[in-house]
Amino acid sequence: MVLTDDELKYIDEVLGRKPNELELGMMDVMFSEHCSYKSSKPILSRFPTDGEDVILGPGDDAGIVSLTDEYALAIGMESHNHPSAIEPYGGAGTGIGGIVRDIISMGARPVVLMDALRFGHMSDERSKYIFDYVVKGISDYGNRIGVPTVGGEIEFDDNFQYNPMVNVVCAGLVKKDEIVYGSAPIVGDVYLLMGGTTGRDGIHGVTFASEELTSNSEIEDKPAVQVADPFTKKRVMEATYELLETLDIHGVKDLGGGGLTCCLSEMADKGGNGSLIDLNSIPLREENMTAYEIMLSESQERMVFAISPNDVEAASKICQKHDLSHAVIGEIIDEREFIIKDGDEEICHAPNLLFTEAPIIPREAKEPEKILEDVEIPVVDPQEALISLLASENITSKEWVYSQYDHEVQLRTIVKPGDDAAVVKVDNDTSFTITTDCNSTHVLLDPYNGAASAVLESINNVISMGSRPIALVDCLNFGNPEKPEVFWQFTQAVDGMSEVAGKFNTPFISGNVSFYNETEGVTVNPSPIVGTVGVIDNNNIKTMTLKNEGDVILVVGNTYPELDGSQYYKNIHDVVQGYPPKIRLDENYNVSMAVKDLIETNNDNITAVHDVSMGGILVALALMSIKSDKAMNVDLSSIPCVEDLSRDEALFSESNSRFIITVKKDNVEEVISQLDKKDVAVTRIGSVSNNDTFTVMYDDEEIISLPVEKLIKSNTTTIEEQMV
Repeated sequence: MVLTDDELKYIDEVLGRKPNELELGMMDVMFSEHCSYKSSKPILSRFPTDGEDVILGPGDDAGIVSLTDEYALAIGMESHNHPSAIEPYGGAGTGIGGIVRDIISMGARPVVLMDALRFGHMSDERSKYIFDYVVKGISDYGNRIGVPTVGGEIEFDDNFQYNPMVNVVCAGLVKKDEIVYGSAPIVGDVYLLMGGTTGRDGIHGVTFASEELTSNSEIEDKPAVQVADPFTKKRVMEATYELLETLDIHGVKDLGGGGLTCCLSEMADKGGNGSLIDLNSIPLREENMTAYEIMLSESQERMVFAISPNDVEAASKICQKHDLSHAVIGEIIDEREFIIKDGDEEICHAPNLLFTEAPIIPREAKEPEKILEDVEIPVVDPQEALISLLASENITSKEWVYSQYDHEVQLRTIVKPGDDAAVVKVDNDTSFTITTDCNSTHVLLDPYNGAASAVLESINNVISMGSRPIALVDCLNFGNPEKPEVFWQFTQAVDGMSEVAGKFNTPFISGNVSFYNETEGVTVNPSPIVGTVGVIDNNNIKTMTLKNEGDVILVVGNTYPELDGSQYYKNIHDVVQGYPPKIRLDENYNVSMAVKDLIETNNDNITAVHDVSMGGILVALALMSIKSDKAMNVDLSSIPCVEDLSRDEALFSESNSRFIITVKKDNVEEVISQLDKKDVAVTRIGSVSNNDTFTVMYDDEEIISLPVEKLIKSNTTTIEEQMV
């Protein structure tokens, strides 16, 4: 039970009596942090949510944004952190299942999945086990339902050893005149429950997700983890599409967290109506289930449709065709009450607001004391540092992960995993780009700038592909909000994210908050994961792959002396403290938009684009060579900057809004001139070479000379060797 004394008192006052056991259990679920957002809702209101491309913002199962005159994109993002910590294979699989149903509920056909993951270091056997089986869970579920997993990102850190993060994104295409919503707007319609049957799995899943884990959670909380069933899901998908195409469906919603309680109360309330439910009509998987178990079960692969009674027979035939359990379980009534009957006995009767409007809890936010130690950073050979960084867990290739995903199914994926973002085809003229990003270490050190940088980096990734960013989604992963220092992190992060989103006019259209990511005092690094969607002309698609010998390499954007929180400090010197890269919003915006405009106006002359992030400029250049198996000769002595830089700062600083661009050699001056006119710093640093050696000069000294083959080996074997 997560209800507080104040909440129990509030329920008694609104109800005018004590709730019975069933009502209390249902309200306990709906008052949970996971369902009610009772701590985060006032803070989330700071996000910009409107924009010229937005069709539907936050509040439904997914947000919807316009792509073309005909098509829109439905997109959502969810966490399945606690279940994946307890049962990694099933927890990850049901996370995919839930977000896919959210997209189906909007009338869209899912076309991509992405995942943003956090684990403890692979040197820890339990963390390695969780990593292995989370990836298997995502892979098996996505592959079996025929939705490609096209990308994502992974970080490893001690703070995720007991609390892994499993955040999943799904996006689907829908014709604009075929969008449906999760409401029950017409009195007299009936609720058709279709899909899997209701069992005892997942009971109190949302309350379990609204509490800290303990060392006993793996045993005590396992019944709260749902059971994935991708084969039933595939049939549910096809039946849903046929129902939507054949009948006049007035509303549809999937059963996720909170089960029937959440689904029915939210559908009715959004439609301005209420529900009368017949408990005995609900198809069950197990015998002797109580009303409490039935209404709180989070069994997977279930959908509810609001339809006319006249369409029940036709709907039933479609469900039978796909061999799916189905039943009319109630009707929509004209009073905003939630009523459940067991035969002739009324076992629940309460106003909707006791399920949909939990009282807000004002949380205290307190900035924690920042402790800085005097640390001497020794001189390190940059060549050795580069090899070590390329092999480090957070920078190493994630091909071991995405090679398990079917990213070709549906034949829409134009740019596949491993680049700055995935590119997915809409039609012959248009595609959309999609990516996820967050540097959790940066957010730990400075929640405002770190979270703002997550938005900026995500936007820059789609710009690097030649795309115009149009919308954002998020999954905000934090510790216990009852702790003032944690809630301060959360509020600062939202403020930073809001500022960058507003500047770029890229609204947040959907998202999720995951609190209580703690185990016995160990709090995860705050991780506000950001997903960005962009729209792109199919003729303007760029990649980070080097193309031609002699192409000139440019660095665009200023580097600042910002090594705090960098992978260089973290992996080479074991230092994590200080102040990570700052947001310089006007400058960042100017650089990013100049690159976007440059690709649009000089498309044929720009041969490769890659944004600089984790590891700094040196790592970004090396990754371009690795990706293309081509060498380069560069001099990093005079990269753009406004302050004097040490060699380490020039090579490894992680300052925001910097890009590596390669240009055809005959068009370099034209490109530089265009950037100069926009007051954007740019320097020519070298060219793509025809030999096999990655060569870097600094102050007239050759500091790196490595065969590209060695770079590739350093960057592509770390996970493979750990997971043997």
